[in-house]
Amino acid sequence: MVSKETILTIKGKEKIEAELEQLKTVRRKEIAARIKQAIEFGDISENSEYDEAKNEQAQIEERIMKLENLLKKAVILDEDEISTDVVGVGSTVYLRENDDPQEVKYTIVGSAEADPYELKISNESPVGKALLGNRVGDKVEIQIPDGVTVYEVIRIEKAEVL
Repeated sequence: MVSKETILTIKGKEKIEAELEQLKTVRRKEIAARIKQAIEFGDISENSEYDEAKNEQAQIEERIMKLENLLKKAVILDEDEISTDVVGVGSTVYLRENDDPQEVKYTIVGSAEADPYELKISNESPVGKALLGNRVGDKVEIQIPDGVTVYEVIRIEKAEVL
């Protein structure tokens, strides 16, 4: 299996490191205490508190492993290498859809930091992929669930998430 690089901003890396630290130092201890308490109740073969704590422990350990692997494969964006001439990872791009006067703004990030609610889209998403490599003035056809829409690239800036 080929391992894929994960593109992260500096803030994204710091956020993942903080979550990892929280899981390792706080959550592990909390779960260990819950397991110890459940064992003190006696027979663990029919102890739902014990089973629940062990399941949560497994989920936390799995999350720790995923975050550690993500960080091992991480490529950190260098703000100096981000262009405002061409849409790329680390760009905030302003678009106008089909001559609509209202602009739409997306920030292109790596898949680990994507958050559609904050208009941070992955470079691997259909919209992100379609926007990559375009310049101001380019018209981009993008396949969306409702069909095809055309966006014009109005402005490209360095993302504030760096």
